[in-house]
Amino acid sequence: MLLLKTPRDALLTPLQAVSGVIEKRHTLPILSNVLIEKAGERLTLTATDIEIQIRTITTGNAGGEDAAITVGARKLQDILRALPDTEVSLTLEERRLAVKAGRSRFQLQTLPAEDYPLLTPPANEAARFSVPQRAFKQQLALVAYAMAQQDIRYYLNGLLLIADGETLTLVATDGHRLAYATGELEAPVASRSEVILPRKTVLELSRQIGDNDDPIDIVLAANQAVFRFGSVEFVTKLIDGKFPDYQRVIPPDHPGCIALPRVPLLAALQRAAILSNEKFHGVRLVLDNGILSIISSNTEQEEAQEEIEVDFQGERLDIGFNVGYLLDVLNNVSPETIEWRFRDGDSSALVTLPGNDSFKYVVMPMRI
Repeated sequence: MLLLKTPRDALLTPLQAVSGVIEKRHTLPILSNVLIEKAGERLTLTATDIEIQIRTITTGNAGGEDAAITVGARKLQDILRALPDTEVSLTLEERRLAVKAGRSRFQLQTLPAEDYPLLTPPANEAARFSVPQRAFKQQLALVAYAMAQQDIRYYLNGLLLIADGETLTLVATDGHRLAYATGELEAPVASRSEVILPRKTVLELSRQIGDNDDPIDIVLAANQAVFRFGSVEFVTKLIDGKFPDYQRVIPPDHPGCIALPRVPLLAALQRAAILSNEKFHGVRLVLDNGILSIISSNTEQEEAQEEIEVDFQGERLDIGFNVGYLLDVLNNVSPETIEWRFRDGDSSALVTLPGNDSFKYVVMPMRI
């Protein structure tokens, strides 16, 4: 039975959109498959890892009755990639899916569609709102790098999303640094809603969302969130936990503040990082009479020193940081100038953007 006949990219593009969620290692064989559902000329592709589900729709010339089947996602994707840019047909032949293009023919094993584990979008919504895809993508980029990875404090392995009034707030922390960014909602939400998105969800969303002003519709519920954009529906489970009180972490009154050129500072830190300790990746920032010195050393007694002229006259400051934490923020903000706010060598530093209160980055010092 013919399922679909369409140009290769019309099938490959939506397949790539959903297959990124599929894990290479899995406990259930069917989780390596993509669910293909045919209804008229519409073909729906769905992939899941039990925690996240992505669904997208494509169309093409199709005949015969409606059908549904699952097939190995990565094998089908690799086949389509290897084929020339020509018309491709999918045909269901008993328990196999036949892929045909020109003189090429492939037969793939299938598993029943009724065995595929699907996530049902939530019925009871806590909040619903829309934001431009570009704005949401940029806001995610400002905080996502600060998420923890496989931390025993599971609630840190994700990102806090708060919709309150006309403000959308995103916060991420791994216990050593914290990134905070706010954005505006097109319309106010009826009541405050606060959820923790899993790390994998955040990374996959960042990859999927387009760099355009088309809307992304977001629905928050007690244990799920749904993101709809273009032809994609993205459903994810949420992390059930209590996120730390980020407002207590952000210092309100650091007396010292200097403006630093972002690109020269980034380049100097990258050079200094070459000779930093491979285990701790620490660098010292020494501020003294108009000069910011960046100093690193390692166990082989090698040392690097960089200097940047700054507008500063005051008491000498010597403070150490993980250089990776500094590089992360400098690589993900765009202004040419950043502001570094400080108190002393034992207190956290606060990175902000000139004239912009919507972004804050707190990084804890380290002893070097």
